[in-house]
Amino acid sequence: MTVNKSIFNMPFNHQKVRVLASVVVAMVALCLVSQASARESRVTKQRFVETRPSSAGMDAKRLERVGEAMQELIDEGLMAGVVTLGARRNKIVHFEAYGFQNLETKTPMSKDTIFRIYSMSKPVTGVALMMLHEEGKFHLDDPVEKYIPEMADMQVFVREDGGELVTEPADHPMTIRELMSHTGGIAYGSMASPDFIDQKYSEANIFDPDSSLEDLVTKIGKIPLKYQPGTKWNYSASVDIQGFLVEKLSGQRFGDFLQERIFTPLKMVDTAFYVSKDKLGRFAEQYNFDENKNLVAGELFGGPIRFTEDQSLQAGGWGLVSTAMDYAKFAQMLLNGGELNGERLLAPLTVKLMHTNQLAPNLPLVDPSRPPGTSFGLDFAIVEDPIRGDAYSKGEYYWGGAAGTWFWIDPEQEVVFVGMVQHFQPYVAHVRGISKQMFYQAIIDAN
Repeated sequence: MTVNKSIFNMPFNHQKVRVLASVVVAMVALCLVSQASARESRVTKQRFVETRPSSAGMDAKRLERVGEAMQELIDEGLMAGVVTLGARRNKIVHFEAYGFQNLETKTPMSKDTIFRIYSMSKPVTGVALMMLHEEGKFHLDDPVEKYIPEMADMQVFVREDGGELVTEPADHPMTIRELMSHTGGIAYGSMASPDFIDQKYSEANIFDPDSSLEDLVTKIGKIPLKYQPGTKWNYSASVDIQGFLVEKLSGQRFGDFLQERIFTPLKMVDTAFYVSKDKLGRFAEQYNFDENKNLVAGELFGGPIRFTEDQSLQAGGWGLVSTAMDYAKFAQMLLNGGELNGERLLAPLTVKLMHTNQLAPNLPLVDPSRPPGTSFGLDFAIVEDPIRGDAYSKGEYYWGGAAGTWFWIDPEQEVVFVGMVQHFQPYVAHVRGISKQMFYQAIIDAN
């Protein structure tokens, strides 16, 4: 910036004060813009690759405790194998595979093993929908029925009276914001508590693998809402409806949109709605405990999704497979404010909106899927109270999958962590907590 030095020779008066003040303000603004540009440039130019932990403010020796803890869980027979990846300041500082992806064949777990990520599909669907939001395709407070007439004039469950269903009209049309924050009154069927409306979802077979997202939405539209929109938080099939909304707004099949707009730009080469034949050797077996606490192979929920076949039903809430590296790229993109390796998917303010609380104060929880100390944004849980939320930083956002996969994004400490296992979820809270404890104790240069 060039300053006209003649202003300093002006007589001291109000005009000189105003001129000098404007110069100072302009110089400060230019400095702030330059600093912000420099920070964004560093993020953009810095590739997301493995590096020395010390370059990201972490102790390499202490970081080994992550792997030691994972191996101990495997040795105790609590899981077959796991892949963990941790990054800080846009640098991968930990990436290891432990145990087996298949106990029967003794196939070792590898860094590129492919996993069923179940509900970790949900944030991917949310990003897809918000990309269309940025294009002006919808407003968050638009009614869902504006774009999906199959869900117009919804009734709400009141009670079951001698086998008869008693309902009342919805007091307002469900909004897209409510759909994305699990407050729209949608249920989940067999994946949730077996109450009356969930049973109706199961009876309607909403997740028929030979059906389409349009079929799913049509079935849901014929079943009453579980409660009045906006009155309770209930984990639900809302994100599968979001997948259909992406189709309606983009004019593309949901999976094609994800491939073109997210997976290809981020080079998520192993993320899809099924595992192709050439990759089956990298597909992990799914395990659970038998009555003797031994690991036994078997698909969850009776295997409604056929993960080794091209899917007719592309379930945005739980249908994807992925690898630790692929999902870490997705998570790091979010931490970077919507950009990774020069590819921008979202604007920083859109990402911030997604991990900003969307819930009314003291909104009741219908189920315990979201722990104390947390709120919910647009397809992410958010830590509001680190003590009650079992976290190190306020503002951490995260989710996980029914087959044990987990991830979190910590903007305060600039951390991304992804864990991949194939073990039914009731056990996974244990391994999540251990991985977080072991990773954070290795941070020496804390923000």
